[in-house]
Amino acid sequence: MNLNLMKLQIVELLEKHHKITTVADLLGLKQPTVTFHMKSLEREFGVKLFDARMGRIILTDAGYALLHYATKINALAAEAKRVVNDFDTLRQGALSIGASYVPATYILPAVLDSFTKSYPGIHISLSVKTAPVITTMLQSHQIDIGIISTGPFHKAPLKAHTLCNDELVLVCSPSHPFAEAAEWTTELIAASSFVLHGEASSTRRITDQWLDEQGIRPFSKLELDSLEAIKQAVMLGEHISFISRMAVQSEVARGLLKMWPIPDQPADRQVFVVTNQDRYMSATSSRFIELLDRWRLSFQ
Repeated sequence: MNLNLMKLQIVELLEKHHKITTVADLLGLKQPTVTFHMKSLEREFGVKLFDARMGRIILTDAGYALLHYATKINALAAEAKRVVNDFDTLRQGALSIGASYVPATYILPAVLDSFTKSYPGIHISLSVKTAPVITTMLQSHQIDIGIISTGPFHKAPLKAHTLCNDELVLVCSPSHPFAEAAEWTTELIAASSFVLHGEASSTRRITDQWLDEQGIRPFSKLELDSLEAIKQAVMLGEHISFISRMAVQSEVARGLLKMWPIPDQPADRQVFVVTNQDRYMSATSSRFIELLDRWRLSFQ
């Protein structure tokens, strides 16, 4: 079987674009050449992989089964090429990073600025997603490094080390009815309107666990995916929320929010630097992690 990378790239691109002409342009091939490779794949596997519908190419069930492996093989081939080309030079190359919102917003800007000044030839891409999405991207070799804020973390073949703590705090507006209370009790929290993070976030998971343990069912609650939107909603005065201390330090310092410890503090949460042990650790990745660790030492 002549299962070369070009054919696997064609499978992956057809699933994305559904047009032979588009795939041919992207790969720098002629349209008949793409068609030839498609037919060659079907002959070699002895099964129909592609359907033409209304001028679009759709993968069959067998085609999607092949796509699962084609995507992984293409990603590994691209990684191999990058590692060999950029090996230990740091003069050029690429670094792909995934981060959840808190580290992406409050940690990475300073580290990225320092790295790009030291190594201007390195192209850096940053994807900001929830922690579960970042771990999936690491497992599928889509990114080199993940920086996520979450609870205790163990998921082979991923390797994580703690960068810093990311404590959750209760925040309210200075105009909130309970803003001058000596302390926030579970009774005050139960009587307040709650702003919840989106269901995919680790903060939401920890918040829900804490509310369940305390037997609290907030009488009114909002659910927002944006941390900035949550802060703005809390600033209006009626609502409270559990938020990362790092995310509200500026607003607290300016008197826009008040910050309180959470009664019976929920599970510890840390910011982790995560890598895939099945992925080669390039000199670029190693140097970036060194800069993160330097940030950690200065932060402490």
